[in-house]
Amino acid sequence: MNQKATKVRYGVVIVLFITVIINYMDRSNISIAAPLLTKDLGLDPVKMGLIFSAFGWTYCALQIPGGWLLDKLGNRKTHALGITGFSLATLLQGFVSGFTGLFLLRVGLGAFEAPAFPTNSKVAAAWFPENERARAVSLYTSGQFVGLAFLTPTLIALQQWLGWRGLFILTGIIGIAWAMLWYILYRDPQHSKRANKEELDYIREGGAIFDSAAAEKVAKPKTGLKDFAVVLKSRKLWGIYIGQFSVASTLWFFLTWFPTYLVEYRGLGFIKTGFLASLPFLAAFVGVISAGFLSDYLAKKGVSADIARKVPVITGLLLATSIIGANYVESTNLVVLFMSIAFFGNGFASITWVFVSLLAPKRLIGIAGGVFNFIGGTASIIIPIVIGVLAKGGDFAPALTFIACVTLAGALSYIFLVGKLERVPDVK
Repeated sequence: MNQKATKVRYGVVIVLFITVIINYMDRSNISIAAPLLTKDLGLDPVKMGLIFSAFGWTYCALQIPGGWLLDKLGNRKTHALGITGFSLATLLQGFVSGFTGLFLLRVGLGAFEAPAFPTNSKVAAAWFPENERARAVSLYTSGQFVGLAFLTPTLIALQQWLGWRGLFILTGIIGIAWAMLWYILYRDPQHSKRANKEELDYIREGGAIFDSAAAEKVAKPKTGLKDFAVVLKSRKLWGIYIGQFSVASTLWFFLTWFPTYLVEYRGLGFIKTGFLASLPFLAAFVGVISAGFLSDYLAKKGVSADIARKVPVITGLLLATSIIGANYVESTNLVVLFMSIAFFGNGFASITWVFVSLLAPKRLIGIAGGVFNFIGGTASIIIPIVIGVLAKGGDFAPALTFIACVTLAGALSYIFLVGKLERVPDVK
């Protein structure tokens, strides 16, 4: 009698979801602490701008090395090391006495977070068959929007209770505790004692990517310049790289400039801004969840991968261009409506990580994921600076037009560069 397959993979995606929330908690707590921190440490806006940017520089610069490290250490060790590192950097921010210490710790935060999303992607590729992978990616990716929409009030309350130093210390301790739990609880499928043979057979036959026990006894091939050439020369992979930059561009607009836009360019008060600013994040949360379930539903119904996987991303990026509509309305409600539609579209397009495991050579998923996240991560540096330049004359319309053009370019890259979904040939 055949035993019923276990559902261990569903627990894995919940673990990834929590990990993403912790990622974004440690990225965003600086924005909560900034008003009090700047006064206590005597930091002017120029220095705070440098501190805000410090995360992005190292986060981007170490994406490719982070992917290489992932391929060397594996999922369990890479996440344990990364979460411990960026959580310790967070905790130590509670003890800084000036600009230099805070700047260096933000640099460290970006460095240790660099392998986070490539690791998430590789875990999903190992545990989920292809017809469930988009749903898994959408579920754990939604953690960033949950964190941004719902966690901010919690962090504000913690700061009122513990002060800004206590905020950093507590969030750092939470992250370190989570790193320990990850290392204790997580195993790749081939090492899992909870997943039975039926589940392992199901996910393997469905296209999950994990080594067999026999394969692990064979020495792993070394990665070199030829491997980087494979992931850097592929037209298909460049299509998803450009698309990821487009998705990240809209996200970083909302992470950095959106509240300022509402207050300074639309004349809203801070209390009302706090409420209205949460609505697009809620819309993005709905978008990313619905895209993942829709994509997997279509895949299970036998719809081609080109439609089931690409259509949500292309549709989402096209919807994100609606941000330009805010340039042509005066009503606050209509402004927020256009912003919410745009961010819903951004969320709907956020299943892009599924394409790394679908297109990259199986041996090079970590490196390809590093390049993918590196190019997406450059948006955290480029977009805030470009928007600041475009809006410096007091008119925000060119900045919103710029974001709309970037998202349109992302949609076009999926249409014309990615083309048919086929795995890029490996060169060994």
